[in-house]
Amino acid sequence: MRVGLGFDAHRFAPGRVLVIGGVAIPFEQGLAAHSDGDVLIHALCDALLGATAGGDIGRHFPDSSPEYRNIDSRILLRSVAERIHAQGYRLCNADLVVIAQAPKLSPYVEGMRCNLATDLGVTSAQINIKATTTEGMGFTGRGEGIAAQAAVLVEQT
Repeated sequence: MRVGLGFDAHRFAPGRVLVIGGVAIPFEQGLAAHSDGDVLIHALCDALLGATAGGDIGRHFPDSSPEYRNIDSRILLRSVAERIHAQGYRLCNADLVVIAQAPKLSPYVEGMRCNLATDLGVTSAQINIKATTTEGMGFTGRGEGIAAQAAVLVEQT
């Protein structure tokens, strides 16, 4: 068994769709990024790659590459899932947290869980997602952006 940790953060940007966990969330801004800016999926990819000594998301999907411009992060997650399966690993569970002052995310959590479980080939019971604020502190608290953290447990098959 191996453990992986991931973190990602993006600042808000006008004129973009806010996507978290593969769910488009109604909000006045999206997240600035080369891809769709899905902080939750990016943190999860980093955790999975970390657990399997596979580097990080930037190494596999560099923001200097035009092929990843505005890409749906679920495509990246499926690629990471294929990579860890090819190495003989499977996900036991993932525990994820989104850190945002706004918007309120609880109505979208089940959709996120279903998306991630589908992309990883596991059940939604293996995916836990929490949302929290920083009580007005830091860049997330000031409403400048959103961050996410991920912890995963994988095992060799």
